[in-house]
Parts: sequence; C-alpha cells; structure tokens
Amino acid sequence: MGVPKRKPSHSRQRQRRAYNSVLTLPQLSPCPQCAAPRLPHRVCPACGYYGGRQVVNVSTPA
Repeated sequence: MGVPKRKPSHSRQRQRRAYNSVLTLPQLSPCPQCAAPRLPHRVCPACGYYGGRQVVNVSTPA
C-alpha cells in the first residue's frame, strides 16, 4: 500500500486546495428590472430591486 514517507508541506497543501475556489465561480444572471448582471438571490446593485420590489435606494452617479 502506498504510504507517504514525509508530511506534505503547508505550501503544497495550500497549492492543492487553492484550485477548488476556481471551480465554483459565481454565475451572473440578468436583473428582470434593469437587465444589469447580478448574482442570483441578491439585491441588484444597479437598481436596488429584489423580488419585483425596490428594497434599497440606489443613488444615481452624478
């Protein structure tokens, strides 16, 4: 049976685990109000709407 002769270093463990975050990138979906890209189940940062009603007042850039 293959058994490691030495304990893997911290940097090698972290290099191996770092790739897991790359596999699950957030998927953006269009906002139904303004069609801006937004994360699902989050308030739209462009218009402040969530679930068909305005939840956050978003000021327009001057």
